[in-house]
Amino acid sequence: MANIKEWDVEDQKFWESTGKKIAYRNLWISIPSLLMGFAIWLMWGIVTVQMLNLGFPFTKDQLFNLTAIAGLSGATLRIPSSFFIRIAGGRNTIFLTTALLMIPAFGTGVALQDQSTPLWVFQLLALLSGIGGGNFACSMSNISTFFPKRLQGTALGLNAGLGNFGVTTMQILIPLAMTASIFGAFAGGSMELMKDSGWILGKILAGTPTYIQNAGFVWLLALVPLAFLGFFGMNNLVPISPNIGSTISAFVKILWLYGLAFATAALGLYLYLPAPTGLGLLNMWIAMPLIIAATLLVMKLAAFGDMKANIEKQFAIFKNKHTWSMTVLYIVTFGSFIGFSMAVPLAITVIFGFQHVIDPATGLMTHTLKNPNAPSALTYAWIGPFVGALIRPVGGWISDKVGGSIVTQLISVVMVGASAAAGYVMFLAYGSATPEQYFTIFMVIFVVLFAASGIGNGSTFRTVGVIFDRLQAGPVLGWTSAVAAYGAFIAPVVIGAQIKAGTPQNAMYGFAIFYALCLVLNWWFYLRSGSEIKNP
Repeated sequence: MANIKEWDVEDQKFWESTGKKIAYRNLWISIPSLLMGFAIWLMWGIVTVQMLNLGFPFTKDQLFNLTAIAGLSGATLRIPSSFFIRIAGGRNTIFLTTALLMIPAFGTGVALQDQSTPLWVFQLLALLSGIGGGNFACSMSNISTFFPKRLQGTALGLNAGLGNFGVTTMQILIPLAMTASIFGAFAGGSMELMKDSGWILGKILAGTPTYIQNAGFVWLLALVPLAFLGFFGMNNLVPISPNIGSTISAFVKILWLYGLAFATAALGLYLYLPAPTGLGLLNMWIAMPLIIAATLLVMKLAAFGDMKANIEKQFAIFKNKHTWSMTVLYIVTFGSFIGFSMAVPLAITVIFGFQHVIDPATGLMTHTLKNPNAPSALTYAWIGPFVGALIRPVGGWISDKVGGSIVTQLISVVMVGASAAAGYVMFLAYGSATPEQYFTIFMVIFVVLFAASGIGNGSTFRTVGVIFDRLQAGPVLGWTSAVAAYGAFIAPVVIGAQIKAGTPQNAMYGFAIFYALCLVLNWWFYLRSGSEIKNP
C-alpha cells in the first residue's frame, strides 16, 4: 500500500513490529536514486574535462561556467524540493524526481555526439542536470521522517553518504564508458582525443577513439529500473503528508514548483553570465542571494490550494535563528564537498596540464604550453569524493555518540589548515614549468579536505535532528542542503576566476578564512558554556 496512515517510530513497539521494515525498504530504494541524482548533477565536472581534451570549440571559462550552471541550478531546485515531501508525499516525489533525470541524461548523450552543438544547448542541459541536485533535499527530508531520533544520524548518514557515492560513481564510470561503443550505432561514432586523457587505470593517449556521448546515455541503464522501484516500492506517510491528493495532483505540485525554480535560476543566470549568453550585469555574490530570494518569493506567491497553506506553515523555519546558523555551518561541510567535487577535475587539468613559463618576448607568465608529464584528472579526481562519501556515515555515527557540534568544530579546524595549505601548493604549481612535482601533495591535501567535509556532513545533519522537532527537521534539512549546494556554483566560479587571474591560491585562502569564521559561529551557538543549545 503506497499510503501509510499510522506512523509513530518513537514508539519502540511500533518500530520493531512495523516501522523498521518499512523504513529500511524506503531507505534502500532512496540511496541508489539519490546516487543517480548526484551523478547526473555533477557529471559536467568530468564531461567538460573531456570536452577540453577532444577540442570542443569552447574556452576554459565557458567550460567552468557549464559546471557552475549545473551547480547553481541544482542548488536552486533544492529550495522547492525541501517542501515536496509534505505537499506531495515521499513515494510520489522520489519516483518523479528520479524519472525526470532521464531528460538531461538522454539530452546530454545526444548533444555530445556533435562538436558543432551550440554552447547554449550544453548550458540548457547543465541547467536541467540541476534536477539531480534538487533531489537531495527531498530525499533527505523524506528519510528523516521514517526513522526515530536515536537513529537519525546513522540513517541520514547512510542515505547521504552512499548517495554521495554518485560523485565517485560518475567520476569512475564516465571515463570507463567513454572508452568503448557500448551502445552501438544508436549512440553514434567516436571522436579522437586531441590531448591525453585518462581513466581509473591510467593515461589514455591522444589519438585514441572516444565515445564522449556515453557520459549521458550510460545513466539510462539504472534510471529506468530505479523509477519503477520508487513507484512500486516506496511509501507516502499520511501523518507527514496529510493533503497529498491523487498521484497526478502530487506530480502537478512538484512540476509546478520545479518550473518556478527553473525560471528564477534561468533569469539569474541570464543576468550573471557574460555576453553573448547573458547580460553580465551581476557578479556571483549578488546574483546568488537574489536567485534564492526570488525563488522563495515566487513559491510563496504562485503556490495554490493546499500547497499554499503547507508552504506558509513550513516557512516558519525562517523565524528560527538556528535555521540560519546551521545553514552557514552546512556550507562549510557539504558546500565544500560538492564545490570541490565540481571544481577539482578541471582545476587539475588547467593547473597541472600545462607548463607555466615566462614568455621571453613579453616577460609575462604564460599557461598555454602542454605539459607532457601531466597527470590526468580523469584518473585521480574520483579519490577525494570517494573518501568524503565513504566517511560520511562514520561522521553521523560518531556524532550520535559524542554530539554533532564538537565533531563539526574539530573538522573545521582541519579544513582551515588544509585549505590554506592547498592554496600554497596551487601557488607553487601555477608558477612552475614542472607543476607535476606538486601534484602528489595537492591530492593528499584535497583528500584531507574531502574527508573532513564528509565527516562534517554527518555531524551537521545530526545537529539538525537534535535542535528541531520532526515536522521542522525535514524542511530545515532541505533548506540547509539547498543553500550549501550553492558551493557547486561558488567553487567553480571562484577557482576558475582566480586561475584566470593567475592567483589560484587566493581562492583557497578565502575558503580558509570562511572556515575560521564558522569555527567561531559553531562555538558561540552550540559549544560555549552559556549557549542556548549545548551539543554536547
